[in-house]
Amino acid sequence: MSRKAPKSKKRPVKKKKVEEVIEEEEEFEEEKASALSPSSLIQLLFRPKVLVFLAVIASGLFFFQKLKSYIPDLSQREEYQIETKNLSLIPAPPHYVPIDIVDQVMAQNRLPDQLSLLDKNLVQTIAEAFQKHPWVQNVVSVRKTNNIEIEVLFRKPAAMVEIKQSLYPVDNEGVLLPPEDFSVSDARRYPVITGIRSIPEGPAGTSWGDLTVTGAAQLAEALGPHWKELDIVSIEAPPRTSAELSLDDLIYRLITTGGSQIVWGRSPKSQRRGELRVDQKIGKLEKYYRDYGGFDRPHGPYEIDIRHWQEISRRPLKQQSRHRSLIRR
Repeated sequence: MSRKAPKSKKRPVKKKKVEEVIEEEEEFEEEKASALSPSSLIQLLFRPKVLVFLAVIASGLFFFQKLKSYIPDLSQREEYQIETKNLSLIPAPPHYVPIDIVDQVMAQNRLPDQLSLLDKNLVQTIAEAFQKHPWVQNVVSVRKTNNIEIEVLFRKPAAMVEIKQSLYPVDNEGVLLPPEDFSVSDARRYPVITGIRSIPEGPAGTSWGDLTVTGAAQLAEALGPHWKELDIVSIEAPPRTSAELSLDDLIYRLITTGGSQIVWGRSPKSQRRGELRVDQKIGKLEKYYRDYGGFDRPHGPYEIDIRHWQEISRRPLKQQSRHRSLIRR
C-alpha cells in the first residue's frame, strides 16, 4: 500500500507590529512635509529644465504684448462699423409703435451712433437696451451677421383708462404704455375703461398695479374685434373695496352709445365655475343686436344681463323697474 504524502503545514504570516506601522506612517508624513518645505520648492524651481520652461513662457508673453501693439484694431475699421439707425427690426413695428423707436432706444441707453460688429458684448448690449423700452414686451433674439437683426415682440394697446378726463393707454395685461405716443384720434380707436380709482404705480412699461385694470384690459382685448360693431363705448369697472378681492370677485359692465348697460360678468381669465365663456357671451350679444337692431331699442336705455345660461334679462333704466323680461336665445 502507498503511503499518503504528509500534508504540508502553512507557515504563519508574520504580522507587522503596530509600532512598525506607526513609524512608517510618520516617516511618510515627514518626507511629504519636507517635499513641500520652502527650501525644497526653491530647489525644484531652480532646476535647469524648470528655469528654461519659465523663461520661454515669460518671453512668449512679452513678445505677444509687443506683437499686439503692431496688430491693427479691426473693431474701428469702417467695414466693421454699423450705424444704429440701420438696425433691422423683425417684424417691422406695428403702426401704433413710434416710427423712431430705434432712436429712442439708443438715446435712452446713451449708445453711440455707430457700433462695432466685432464687439463681443454687442448682442447682449442691444438686447438689454431694447428690453428696457416700454413698448417692448420681449426681445426674442438678436442676430449678428453683416447687420444686426432684432426680433421683438411689441406690446399691443387694448384700452384707455380714464382718470379725471385724462386717458392712459394699457395693453391686455394692464401694463401702462407711453401716453405721449397717442393722439386724441388714436385714443378714440380703443375702448375706454371707467370707474378706476387708482393711479399707475410706476412709469410706462410697468404694470398699473391694480387687478381691476388688469381684468378690464383683458376684457377690452377680447371685445376688440366686436366692440365697434356692437356700439360699445366703454367698460365700467366695479369699485375694488378691498385689496383681498381677486378677478373672480369683479363684475364688469359694458356701456353702449345709447346709454344701455350690459352686465358682462367676470374677466375673460376668471376661473369661477359656471361662468360663460367669452365666445358664448359675444354670441349672445350679437344675436340680441341682430334681433332688436341695437341694445337701446325699442324703449331703452336698458340694463341687459347676459350672464344667464339660457336667457337674457332686461329692464329699463329710466323706470328703475324691478321687473325683468326674459328673452330666450
